[in-house]
Amino acid sequence: MTERVGLLVTLEAKPDKIDEVAAFLRQGADLVAQEPATTRWYAFRIGPATFGIFDTFADDSGRQAHLSGAVANALASVGPELLASDPDIRTVDVLALSPTG
Repeated sequence: MTERVGLLVTLEAKPDKIDEVAAFLRQGADLVAQEPATTRWYAFRIGPATFGIFDTFADDSGRQAHLSGAVANALASVGPELLASDPDIRTVDVLALSPTG
């Protein structure tokens, strides 16, 4: 298994910034594609103003590189303007993966 660790991040958009947060996350995919240590990166919507990011890495050094990478820096820059609160960032261990088709 090449994906051993991950991050689960939830974001709560300010009521008038929901579309901007969605656009930011869509653009994030291009930034993450330039990070060789990020195995997978998903951005998703949980509710009207609640969004999430789930990404995986082979090891903790890849995860730490991502936390200081382009998306993290961009989020730190625009977060106060777009988000109702600080992102909730949780580290996770990947226990199992289903085979891909």
